[in-house]
Amino acid sequence: MSATALAEEANSVPTSVDLRAEYEASGVGEVLAELDRDLIGLAPVKKRIRETAALLLVERARRSMGLAHETPTLHMSFTGNPGTGKTTVALRMADLLHRLGYIRKGHLVSVTRDDLVGQYIGHTAPKTKEVLKRAMGGVLFIDEAYYLYRPENERDYGQEAIEILLQVMENQRDDLVVILAGYAARMERFFESNPGFRSRIAHHIDFPDYDDPELLQIGVKMLEKQNYRLDEEAEAAMRDYISRRRQQPHFANARSIRNALDRARLRQANRLFETASGPLDADELSTIRAEDIRASRVFDAAAAGS
Repeated sequence: MSATALAEEANSVPTSVDLRAEYEASGVGEVLAELDRDLIGLAPVKKRIRETAALLLVERARRSMGLAHETPTLHMSFTGNPGTGKTTVALRMADLLHRLGYIRKGHLVSVTRDDLVGQYIGHTAPKTKEVLKRAMGGVLFIDEAYYLYRPENERDYGQEAIEILLQVMENQRDDLVVILAGYAARMERFFESNPGFRSRIAHHIDFPDYDDPELLQIGVKMLEKQNYRLDEEAEAAMRDYISRRRQQPHFANARSIRNALDRARLRQANRLFETASGPLDADELSTIRAEDIRASRVFDAAAAGS
């Protein structure tokens, strides 16, 4: 390269960066605002996402000034119980990484073991590679990732998928971000058994369970999106339902609340159909009443145990 070209290249490198202006121009603030708007609670998760966004913004600024040359490791681990917003946050993270220029497309491909592991010899590699092909340029979200590893089964093909994933996570980390998700204790055992994953994961984010008031807020918001509402007595019944349901097995946070409200809407529709003797207005068609909530078996179980 000639001396003139070298001088021109040196002059094109910025000597300072306005991080606030970069933040506004990138649209990162918009993504974080969506996260706050879409998800109730999860304060520690939102804090970690904001911190990660700040780190990546600074890294991008450093790269523009010639201070950094390698893409930072972006693979992540999301741990927590079901229904705590891990998939939603993964979607927002994909958007954020795309806006900052760390991935080309910004799409999310969500998979489980069944999408990656075959059932016979020669089946796993093409399945895994096809998933990776779809995910390139974006984020691959592997839910309940620990099911990839089943050491008790000598004929299991999960190890083959793991080896392919590890190779791609290392060699193509400029074009793919992998997020592993699942229960915290099981993920810890998975990392102990597969240290290659631990060494490639830079960001570990734990998702706490929602408390009762947050679950009620989530339920109200779910209904609002479908133009339904709880009347005053139904809201009290829902508060009671949440308190009882979370003490029972297989509680899945927001997922369980969504299922409960789907059943409440079913009961409301049957109640209206069976009792209505004339035209119904929009308010009646959109109101969930206490009886629609308290017909749940959650209350029968509580009564039986008392």
